[in-house]
Amino acid sequence: MRYRLSYLDSLESESVSIFREVAENFENPVILFSGGKDSVVLIHLAIRAFWPARIPMKVVHIDTGHNFKEAIDFRDNFAKDHRLDLEVFYVEDSIKQGLAIDEPMGPNFSRNKLQSITLMNAIENNKFDALIGGARRDEEKARSKERFFSHRNEFGEWDPKNQRVEAWDLFNCKMNPGEHFRVFPLNNWTEIDIWNYIKEREIELPSLYYSHEREVFERDEILYAHSDIRPINDFENVKKEIVRFRTVGDITCTGAVKSEARTVEDIINEILASQVTERGYRADDKRSACAMEERKREGYF
Repeated sequence: MRYRLSYLDSLESESVSIFREVAENFENPVILFSGGKDSVVLIHLAIRAFWPARIPMKVVHIDTGHNFKEAIDFRDNFAKDHRLDLEVFYVEDSIKQGLAIDEPMGPNFSRNKLQSITLMNAIENNKFDALIGGARRDEEKARSKERFFSHRNEFGEWDPKNQRVEAWDLFNCKMNPGEHFRVFPLNNWTEIDIWNYIKEREIELPSLYYSHEREVFERDEILYAHSDIRPINDFENVKKEIVRFRTVGDITCTGAVKSEARTVEDIINEILASQVTERGYRADDKRSACAMEERKREGYF
């Protein structure tokens, strides 16, 4: 009888093969981890790729210092539970070293853009030659231009017109000194695929992804978590709402959605009915029509 993989098993198998390809072709690869759902799934795939051995590469988080406490607590507990070699690089350190300039505190204050500076400094100092990230093609239009193996030059710049052909699962991992690759094992996954996989594998996530009561305020038709990090305008009102987050990033730019979804099944049904993508709740993607592509050219994930 012919053995046939299910749709999710096929995606899993493809991603596992990408991890093994990285381990074979690079000397100092790392996995980018934020505690968000995509990076959590990424770690579970890495565990499957190298089981029963430990993951043979470091796990790296670029911390702005303005992340949700729930996400940071989950990150630390997750790393301990799965015996991850976690290393955190802080945007605050880049600011102290004079490598990055902090924005003045105000309603539009955010350190999200400074992550690229901290990341590039970490790559240079540690000689990382491949960074495995959890980006997916369906997230944002700039993401759809990515390959599994995305080449970056010595300045960390990404040129979407100069990406290498990937035919028949053949990957060109050659590079010059100082260059590196960003690798995306989830490139063929969608948001629904991620949630179906989380359901099937019973994967634990930060509580932020499930509905809960939180103080929020509305700005540009997006609900943001109220915090001391990002002051509100005089005309904006703080109120309590039942919300959840579809994507988890810096607290200053990540929007919430009103939701009663308390289980994975509820979330899947909610996403299927939604007409807004998950990145539609991110302020950093709304600054211009090509905001993501501009940040990626500067070294963003």
